[in-house]
Amino acid sequence: MNTQAVRIRMPPKTLKPRHEQTTVAAVDTSVIKIGETATGALIAVRGASIMKQNKRYHYTRLGPFIFHITEENKHEVYNMLQRTYFDSSLNPNHHGCPNLQQMPTRLASLFERWLQSMLARNTKNGLILFDGSLTAGTPDTPIQIMRQILTTARKGGNTVLAFSKMTTLRVNGRLITDLPLENEPPYLLEIESLRPKAPIALMGDVYVAKLANGSYAFRLDIDREASAEGKIRAVEQLLGNDLLSQSYPETLRLAHIFCTFTANEVLAMQHFTTRRYGLRLVNRPDMHSLLFGPFGRGEYYS
Repeated sequence: MNTQAVRIRMPPKTLKPRHEQTTVAAVDTSVIKIGETATGALIAVRGASIMKQNKRYHYTRLGPFIFHITEENKHEVYNMLQRTYFDSSLNPNHHGCPNLQQMPTRLASLFERWLQSMLARNTKNGLILFDGSLTAGTPDTPIQIMRQILTTARKGGNTVLAFSKMTTLRVNGRLITDLPLENEPPYLLEIESLRPKAPIALMGDVYVAKLANGSYAFRLDIDREASAEGKIRAVEQLLGNDLLSQSYPETLRLAHIFCTFTANEVLAMQHFTTRRYGLRLVNRPDMHSLLFGPFGRGEYYS
């Protein structure tokens, strides 16, 4: 969604934690390039699902799954994973196969949507946390796929909440997460007048959530089909059932931590793929540094 000005509904909604036992579940994925070969790239994808029940955290980590992506096999790999993960009748492939440079992020997004659908299917009467927004209609998130995930979650009595660490939405020139409010957290601030251009669609209502003391606030999307009371109740249940350091849920934080790759893991995967499959990694020169010397990294590296 492009940067756009929006309106806010005042005053903010003050929240009170609800401590009745509620399952909190979250999912996240990560992708990393292991190296380049003469014909393509080696990438690895991993996902993590975290569930908090009865004051205890449980995790499931899937991967790493290693792919050697080339121009010759990218269509086969991408289409095979789409057919495996999702009902072909949803036709998620209308955006076509991504180019080679886009393949890592698109594979990670495809894997993340599948993990989200599994979490929606297996969680009952709980809160399901996503990393990002509930915006659909992009190549990474087809509308049919997001609609199916949210429908499945609702059938299980769940409410989906999506936390975005970054946003482009602004009010009077300020990012919505930087608004100087004097209200004491926790609170929700509802965002109005969001009208994305087709084919983009908002599958949730958008809020600014400041759920703990400190300087941080986040964009929070809540499933649009939930009632107004149900949206507030869901956030209050989150406050009563999960840790919220710096306004960010611990369950979602753990999902990110458990799927992130370490440097030692990258070295191990490089060693494994070169020894097991005989692939030769290519060390390509940094052309910016080669051509421009100390001026080749840009202002953010000065």
